[in-house]
Amino acid sequence: MTSLAERWGIHPGQFWLYGRSPERAVEFDEAMDAWNVYGHAEVLTALGTPGVFSSAETARLMPENAEDAFTEGDLLQMDPPDHRWLRDVVRHAFTLKVVADLEPQITALARDLLDAVRGEDAFDLMASLAYPLPVTAVAELLGIPPEDRHLFEGWMTRLVTEMGGTSLADTPEEQERAFGAAMEHMRAMLGYLRDHVARRRRAPRDDLVGGLLAAELGGPRLGDEHIVGFAKMLLIAGYLSTTMLIGNTILCLDHFPDQAARVRADRSLVPGLIEESLRYLSPVAATYRATAADTELAGHRLPAGKMVLLWFGAANRDARVFADPMTFDPARTPNPPVSFTQHTQPTKGQG
Repeated sequence: MTSLAERWGIHPGQFWLYGRSPERAVEFDEAMDAWNVYGHAEVLTALGTPGVFSSAETARLMPENAEDAFTEGDLLQMDPPDHRWLRDVVRHAFTLKVVADLEPQITALARDLLDAVRGEDAFDLMASLAYPLPVTAVAELLGIPPEDRHLFEGWMTRLVTEMGGTSLADTPEEQERAFGAAMEHMRAMLGYLRDHVARRRRAPRDDLVGGLLAAELGGPRLGDEHIVGFAKMLLIAGYLSTTMLIGNTILCLDHFPDQAARVRADRSLVPGLIEESLRYLSPVAATYRATAADTELAGHRLPAGKMVLLWFGAANRDARVFADPMTFDPARTPNPPVSFTQHTQPTKGQG
């Protein structure tokens, strides 16, 4: 049977999608001058030790034309204690109730989007559902006026298009070209968000941005750039992960019709289907860190100042954790994918 990766021409650098396991859990790539981490335990170790595998330090190693993508409020570019402080402040505004109150609106939006293509012989799932659903939901959460929400769908779609032609497995030159094109759309989006936050500061409303403006926790309130950075993170992380999850889940169901029939016959498998899609075809193939100090991982000595790529997709095929990892199984248990993990609980002594 042709693999899903072969069928859809997925980048060959993601060799685990072609059924091949890495030779080592950790290895150095001389061409990229970076360390690749493929093992499940090793990825979790790196995520759990931000004092050594730093998010904040990655900005020093990224292309120069990407600098304005790293704003003050981006939790994904921060280490403890700053990460912990901002997360705790944001949590006072970004409550479970705020998210729960969106659920009926998201359900209604999904139904409206699908009703719009009801009766069609064929439709583009990504354009009709996967792109507009998450960006509209996040824009609603941020209080973006309805007449402006199409701007964010356009910016985010173009960001995906520009970045879709490259990957973390490409050369620094290829990544820099992709970043340069994507940053043009990022600058436009950040400019809008700065104006939006400034308007909300002058005339606060009872929405997430208003809550962030009022939030404080044993110190100063959030500045505009903190809030803009958090809004950007919500749009990018929420939009990309949800969009890719929707598309990837349908790809898996289409490629494995027996499993699709199994889920249709037993809807209790739907939560397991989502988890298995996250594992089998991770929406985010990898994240990155930079070594803030000399360290050791899986018997390798990693010097300070090196980029480290944490490959979620490979970790999710680790045979030490997942039985028969190349098989797609919506009923898989246990099933602990690391697809959305950014920071785990720091280990003792890591701040």
